[in-house]
Amino acid sequence: MRRRFFVDRFEGGRATLTGDAAHHAGRVLRVSAGQLFELSDGHSLWLARVDAAKRGAVEFSLIEPLPAPEATFTTDLLLSIVKFDRFEWALEKSTELGVSEVTPLAAARSEKVLVAAAAKRAGRWKKILDESAQQSRRLLAPVLHPLAQPAEALRSAASADPGGALLFFSESPSAPPLRALLEAHRQCRHAVLAIGPEGGWTKEENSAAIGVGFAEASLGSRILRTETAVTAALAVIHYALAVS
Repeated sequence: MRRRFFVDRFEGGRATLTGDAAHHAGRVLRVSAGQLFELSDGHSLWLARVDAAKRGAVEFSLIEPLPAPEATFTTDLLLSIVKFDRFEWALEKSTELGVSEVTPLAAARSEKVLVAAAAKRAGRWKKILDESAQQSRRLLAPVLHPLAQPAEALRSAASADPGGALLFFSESPSAPPLRALLEAHRQCRHAVLAIGPEGGWTKEENSAAIGVGFAEASLGSRILRTETAVTAALAVIHYALAVS
């Protein structure tokens, strides 16, 4: 199976890979003239041949367009900041599972030191999303939004798509199971998942979510780590709503 790379644009039957991706292609993969790869500009997909691998750039000639089916269902992830190794694992796996947009949340129970350092990790997180999207053969990587407060992000997500499945994952014993909620959203084409930090959401955050239209959802009686909840929720939604 051919590797896939993301490029900024296609122009005149040609494309150029630059930045860290070009460095990885040249120094690690040791690409050379004549090799074939798949290239995506986020809108279309092409089979391309390497013309030259220079320092800091790999130049391609486009050979033929490839099928690039669009997703029929999209998911956005509002993900509370947790320890960075776990947060970044969640970014990688959520990308593989088709997430379209990610917004890191400075939840009340997120560690303050981690929240303070989050802005400096944005470049690394974008790289993780890009590399995971290429590995899983997506047409484009998820959008990474700036760090946000939960109330603000919840309100923005609800107003952007009031008809979507707005799911706020909760440890409350009274929260209905995700399976039951999805039965009522068979026809929707978009979902927003809000995943809390270790220690869970505060009462204020819970009220803010419900106040803008999110439904509490449960993944069962066991207490899951944040990154486990992310992958479990996305897998269930993928199965239940036949996400492409």
